[in-house]
Amino acid sequence: MQKEFSLSNEKAMINFTAKYCDNAEALFDSYGFARVLGAYLDKIKRRETRTYRYLISNLKDDKNLQCNLTKIFKLLMVLKADEIVKFNPMYEKLLEDKDKFIALIEDLYNFWRKLERYTIVQNHKTGDGLQNVSFIEANEKFSKLILDTYRKAEENVIGEKPRVYRQLPAGGNAALILNESKWICPPGYEKLENIPFIQTVILDPPFIIYPKKNTRDGMFTEITTNPLEDCSVNPDHWFCYPAKVGTLLAYIYFHRDFMAHGVTLCNLFEIATEEQYAGKSPDIVYVFGARDNSPDKRTVFYDDEGNGIMLGYINYSEDIDYFGYMKKMTLTLHNLIMIKRGFIPIHGAMVNIVTKDNKIANVIIMGDSGAGKSESLEALRKLGDNYISDMTIIFDDMGVVKLNRDEKPLGYGTEIGAFVRLDDLDTGYAFRQIDRSIFMNPDKINARLVIPVATYKEITAGYPVDLFLYANNYEEGEELEFFNSADEALAVFKEGARMAKGTTTEKGLVKSYFANPFGPAQKEKDMDVLLQRYFDKFFETGVKVGQLRTCLGITGMEKSGPLKAAVKLLEVIKSLK
Repeated sequence: MQKEFSLSNEKAMINFTAKYCDNAEALFDSYGFARVLGAYLDKIKRRETRTYRYLISNLKDDKNLQCNLTKIFKLLMVLKADEIVKFNPMYEKLLEDKDKFIALIEDLYNFWRKLERYTIVQNHKTGDGLQNVSFIEANEKFSKLILDTYRKAEENVIGEKPRVYRQLPAGGNAALILNESKWICPPGYEKLENIPFIQTVILDPPFIIYPKKNTRDGMFTEITTNPLEDCSVNPDHWFCYPAKVGTLLAYIYFHRDFMAHGVTLCNLFEIATEEQYAGKSPDIVYVFGARDNSPDKRTVFYDDEGNGIMLGYINYSEDIDYFGYMKKMTLTLHNLIMIKRGFIPIHGAMVNIVTKDNKIANVIIMGDSGAGKSESLEALRKLGDNYISDMTIIFDDMGVVKLNRDEKPLGYGTEIGAFVRLDDLDTGYAFRQIDRSIFMNPDKINARLVIPVATYKEITAGYPVDLFLYANNYEEGEELEFFNSADEALAVFKEGARMAKGTTTEKGLVKSYFANPFGPAQKEKDMDVLLQRYFDKFFETGVKVGQLRTCLGITGMEKSGPLKAAVKLLEVIKSLK
């Protein structure tokens, strides 16, 4: 990002490296303030609001409206409204109705705060902006500057200090430190070469975003040519999040209009250090939001065997403004690599449980979106206070099972965070975690939060599997039943049936191969061979394989179903040797 400020798609980006405002005068003289004020005036003019009519009727000059308002705001930093009128009588009519001018200030301030706001510092660069100052401290000072300027303006209009102060986040919602590390781009990837890497993310919670979409649609499909050949990428509008996805290194590139989703990655995937990615080729490259000539949404992947890269690609569209597209493609690419290496990707949740009498149980609950995996484990966590001493989440959505040297199955995670439906969580839980969560469309169906749940060391340690269960959310019956053979179990697991819960555009009872449309469904033949081998090993090594009836998809049982399933699961854990 070269410019000091950009405003696009209701996202404001402030480049502290190019320009850092540390006083009100610098703020009002900045290009950023001019862009925000101009965008605000354009909005109220289009809508012909009362505030706009008030401004026009009193200033009479539509062409110089922005210039005059900027002058008034500057004067309000040193003079009271009555003193400004004496200094310049042309502002008398505008300032005599103090209530309406206060309403203008409030409206402009709220317009600013409703924008997604990101502050940025670029390492290894020189400029007129922030240098040699703590970035965290700089963000705090910038937020205080916005608040103080807003309060000073209102105070000098009213003529007295406010009696209630609300310390709202007024600067950036999130802050990024970027670096210009290079990796050896093979032929076909040159368009990505000059895109900066995100080195550090600083969040100012609660971080609440309102993407335009709330569900994901369709499957990711394989193509046989590099999709980057036909797209355009402006490096000044792009960022790269270097992620550790399980044991793989992924470069996730995203357009600035999808910045909220890119920042949210910090709560989901461990960010790689510069030493881990500088000059190195990744396992995964994912390009999110590139512009091309296709009139349709493209969600595709390309297995670049020559360069050892699994490449994901989604073109620019409002239809992809949902975090599920960012997360699920990344995991699809991970899973495709795991299948090639002879491992089975699991769409589900795994937890390591330590009881108060020192028993250890490692439980995998497998199922597609909305099957009740996370809900059942959350119910188990609450139920187990008197019996369970520790519960460590290994994965909450996607993991992988590998066979060790002794041919025993071990479970590994891919993410340090969870992308959870707010609707299905205990009401108070989300609010207890508000200081570390990222909320998405909290007022809508399929509202989500992304929250850190484990450390990278924990998810990659490898845990012997004791229970391997299928989450059945669509039928009532025995809460937990075990299968007698690998073939009997495979019939249920491969069918992948579930009652859709609104996490995608699907409705009713639907099926997906191995409950995992993110890799296994694209490689059914390879998976058939792997699944037969692994399920045989489950039964040979004593892994208990069964199905857990969560009943999450049955009307009226959204809460009681996972609770009953958790009660039964706890009984089984207690009986393990």
